[in-house]
Amino acid sequence: MQRFDNKVVLVTGAGAGIGRACAERIAEEGGMIFGMDIRQPALDDMIESLSQKGAKAAGQQADISKPEQVNAAVAACVEKYGRIDVVVNMAGILKFEFCHQMTDEDWHKIIDVNLNGTFYLSRAVIPHLLESRGNIVNAASTSAVAGMPWTAAYSASKGGVLAMTRAIAVENAKQGLRANCVCPGDIHTDMVESVTFPEGADFSMIDRITALTGMKGPEVVASVVAMLASDDGKHITGEHIRIDGGAMS
Repeated sequence: MQRFDNKVVLVTGAGAGIGRACAERIAEEGGMIFGMDIRQPALDDMIESLSQKGAKAAGQQADISKPEQVNAAVAACVEKYGRIDVVVNMAGILKFEFCHQMTDEDWHKIIDVNLNGTFYLSRAVIPHLLESRGNIVNAASTSAVAGMPWTAAYSASKGGVLAMTRAIAVENAKQGLRANCVCPGDIHTDMVESVTFPEGADFSMIDRITALTGMKGPEVVASVVAMLASDDGKHITGEHIRIDGGAMS
């Protein structure tokens, strides 16, 4: 199945984790990938890996929390391929901390990357997606739809992403642009593996964010993203899909 033949797909967080899994899945289905990531070596590795497999892949290093860098990367994508058909926005950061112990610096950093960054990218790509009648798939989280301990900033950012995505979907539906969210939970990535729990955390609360089917890799999210971003999802907009193995059921 080649659902993305002749489609230009911009992927953020493309160097690793869910972002890379999405880039790989969509490239396998014929998509032309333009990756964005703050980590140049990881981005280069993704581009080289896809290119060796015969896919068209390019990219530009960018910090999604910096609007000027986002705008430059979007412009580079359009210069490279001539258009943008799909945006898969998976860049994000996570930190576990008690709400009353979180610093201003950590709060603002998480909001800047996860929420502001999603806004900056959406603002930059919507004019191009209106031309192509394309779509956006944003990364929310199970924390956007249910309480998750030690994630006040992360939950606030992802709840904001979900609400913003719905607004974008409604605002642009009659012009042919779709916007949806995926809400992953209990997905094994480098970001999750590097997270530490706050001292004194009650680990019995981990059960409420644990998949009933066991932790899975980022490819399970990529498969849902590919469906939403393709014509298979053409009648889905303003929606969120949990990918959490029943954790929030």
